[in-house]
Amino acid sequence: MAKKASLSSPQAGTERARPVLHQHSREIQPYGKIAKLPIALDENVCAASVENLNQILADTITLRDLYKKHHWQVVGHTFYQLHLLFDKHHDEQDELVDTIAERIQLLGGVSIAMAADVAETTIIPRPPRGREEAPVQISRLLEAHEVLLKEARTMARQASEAGDDGTNDLLVSDIIRTNELQVWFLSEHLVDVPLVKADAPTKTKAASAD
Repeated sequence: MAKKASLSSPQAGTERARPVLHQHSREIQPYGKIAKLPIALDENVCAASVENLNQILADTITLRDLYKKHHWQVVGHTFYQLHLLFDKHHDEQDELVDTIAERIQLLGGVSIAMAADVAETTIIPRPPRGREEAPVQISRLLEAHEVLLKEARTMARQASEAGDDGTNDLLVSDIIRTNELQVWFLSEHLVDVPLVKADAPTKTKAASAD
């Protein structure tokens, strides 16, 4: 039995103010189970959407972190531009992460969160730890975007067919549109055009014959 603090002790009279530490208990909701909320959707529909969204969430977290890795490690004469672009896209993906996770909770599910769980779930290939050239970094990002977009399109159709309009709207309005726009901004960096002096136009056969 714990001893009570004496009246002369500095802790005397502070029992109710002290934090209760080292607490443990059972989970109040296991991962993969639905705690249904009154949102007028069947529990099976919620469960299917939660499963899909957790996959999207794991891949979005991975893409977000891939942007931050490249933001730190980018090199070359486009360092400044790509350093800023990668960070901008990272922040936009981070907003999507929060939006997806909140939708999962709203559907009565449990959102994936920890890095180890994300690593086990994502289907985006893991990059090396070291630095890579900027074109390789961009190519990796574009491949990751394509993975997400393929998933999102399929899952949006499934949500629409199931009557889950909220999930369909999130996938189309937020995930698909954001990722498509980021793909455009990245792809233009891989177009091989001169930086200072334009290529001379090639003469046509008719012109050369004259």
